Amino acid sequence: MNTSMDVAVVGAGPAGLATAHLLTGAGCTVRVLESADAVGGRTRTLRTDGHLIDTGAEMIPSADAYPATWRLIRAMGLDDDPEAIPLVRDALSVWWKGRSHRHVGRPLGLLTGMGLSPRARWDLARLQLSLGRADLDPEHPERAGPAEATIADLLGPHHPQLRERLLGPLAAGFFGWPMERAAAAPFAAHLVASGSTATWRTYRDGMDTLPRALAARLDVRTDHPVTAVAPGPDGVRLDSPRGELTARAVVLAVPAPVAARLYPDAPAVEHEYLAACGYAPMLRLSLMLDAPLSPRGARRGFAHLVPDDPLIGVVTIDHAKHPGRAPRGRGLISMIATPTAARDLFDAPDDEVTRRFVERVERHLPGAGARVRGAVAHRFRHGLPLPEPRTMSARPAFVDRPPAAVDYAGDWISSRPCSEGAVASAYMAAERVFAFLTATREPTPIEAT
Repeated sequence: MNTSMDVAVVGAGPAGLATAHLLTGAGCTVRVLESADAVGGRTRTLRTDGHLIDTGAEMIPSADAYPATWRLIRAMGLDDDPEAIPLVRDALSVWWKGRSHRHVGRPLGLLTGMGLSPRARWDLARLQLSLGRADLDPEHPERAGPAEATIADLLGPHHPQLRERLLGPLAAGFFGWPMERAAAAPFAAHLVASGSTATWRTYRDGMDTLPRALAARLDVRTDHPVTAVAPGPDGVRLDSPRGELTARAVVLAVPAPVAARLYPDAPAVEHEYLAACGYAPMLRLSLMLDAPLSPRGARRGFAHLVPDDPLIGVVTIDHAKHPGRAPRGRGLISMIATPTAARDLFDAPDDEVTRRFVERVERHLPGAGARVRGAVAHRFRHGLPLPEPRTMSARPAFVDRPPAAVDYAGDWISSRPCSEGAVASAYMAAERVFAFLTATREPTPIEAT
């Protein structure tokens, strides 16, 4: 078998593009194959009628919280312009008793209330202090406490308002994680690592800014699906309707269930972890409005958690994230479905999804329905990795496996559903692939670019 390249990367989201960037910098010949018609994956941004509509990922915290992501941002020179990655003012609020309460996720919120009673706030401070002392590592969540503990177990001893009004809605709204199923360790580690919401930023030109910058420097083929990979003695064959390719190594930078389908003959330790990595579907609806609107009690602010709503888990005021998200004088809002609604409505027609969401959002944004100029539904069947206790149990053996011709990248590697989880996995994948390639040649060492 004649190999046509050193490495083929399947998937052009942040994980795949970052992996390709690192290996290209090490002197490898790398090609990225993406089944969609554009790069970005769940960080893709649509450009419609003057609007920048982020389809999935929302924001990035500080460099202390997202070190791998900011390393790439600096390598691409994206931080040269101080306005390119601005802060999001009042990034997170919670909707309770008919109004929006600000400063969620900030120390100031313990004083202003966040819709919580004084006893609940005291309990929240105690929980935060306890987690902060636990030395949690978001890249190794399996090391944080008993693997069988769920988020419900973590929050059970604490004030019920934390489950009902704040941390439960946070897990469900942003991650799609039901408290009774999701493992506690990744949730706790991510909360601690992400720090204060006062540091949250966005990309002025859309959340796909970093993927687009990476792709511009790489060999990327969009509209190029891969249907199977098969390692052999002389390389890895990649099957595709666009034609067969071969590479000395392959990185599957796709959701775990997709990787399992593409590589059904994976070694047992890999197969076990892939099978243990569940996913929550993601359903989100963006509404383009003829005027900007804000929820009751919030003259400004971006994301609003919505506890106790059967349909909407989060309402985001996208024109408040950055004014460039909507044309002057117009508005852009989005709604993220609750885990149950995402499952039930995932395959529903767009007009039904729009009708249901618009009717419901009137509780928070009166008059929104009359101002809708257009609607865009975003669906990701494998939206967010859903780590369960069995995921934590299977992870140590997966992490300790030897380098091989087929490797993986993605936020599911560490059960951290964010761009940092994706990019951090790329550094791990690049190191492992580099180690595998050194068995046959002497490539240039990978540098932390």
